[in-house]
Amino acid sequence: MSNTASLTVELTPTQVRGLKLAKDGDLFPQEGNRWTHLNAQVTYAPSDRFKERPRAIKTSTTATVNQLREYGLLRELDPEVAATESAHGITMAGKMWLLKHK
Repeated sequence: MSNTASLTVELTPTQVRGLKLAKDGDLFPQEGNRWTHLNAQVTYAPSDRFKERPRAIKTSTTATVNQLREYGLLRELDPEVAATESAHGITMAGKMWLLKHK
């Protein structure tokens, strides 16, 4: 798919969340068909003084990552490893899509 075709793709809200997650950092495979940042940790709001309400770690599913890769919005960072095991990063087309469709 060409870069101009990538910009005209309609994404679901789940795909948009996955793309925004990739914009924040490279996605790595985790257990249970989930993808997230390499050293993702549970965080707390600055106002949560006693750390009673943890924020969930943001993840994306394997299906979403595969769809975004097919659209040309994500790319494999290590092409010598299988796509299901390689880290994925956002492409310039993905960044442009986010700028255009905020």
